[in-house]
Amino acid sequence: MDNNAPLLVVVDAANVVGSVPDGWWRDRKGAAERLRDRLASDGVPGVAAAGPVEIVLVVEGAARGVESVSGVRVESAVGSGDDHIVDVVAGAGARAVLVVTADRELRRRVGELGAEVTGPRSVRP
Repeated sequence: MDNNAPLLVVVDAANVVGSVPDGWWRDRKGAAERLRDRLASDGVPGVAAAGPVEIVLVVEGAARGVESVSGVRVESAVGSGDDHIVDVVAGAGARAVLVVTADRELRRRVGELGAEVTGPRSVRP
């Protein structure tokens, strides 16, 4: 584990946005932008206190094209968002990684790579 690198927090945008039936399906890109903006302003509650954090928001489908902002790097998955998240975790090397998702299969896949996992409530109001 690289204790000098900031914690990498990878957020499954589709899963987090879809966890609350607030009409997100009418504007998937707008919903992902609102999540991005909330992460940029609020971070991940309880995580920032532990030290520096790098947040990556992975978007897919109709949410592709959401731009990065200060504090949140947005990555558009070419194919499956889950596969892209696994690739981000696999590429993190010895860094500590936290993945935000409720997707059971994704939780299993990133867990096998050594990532910690938390649910959407950790970043939703």
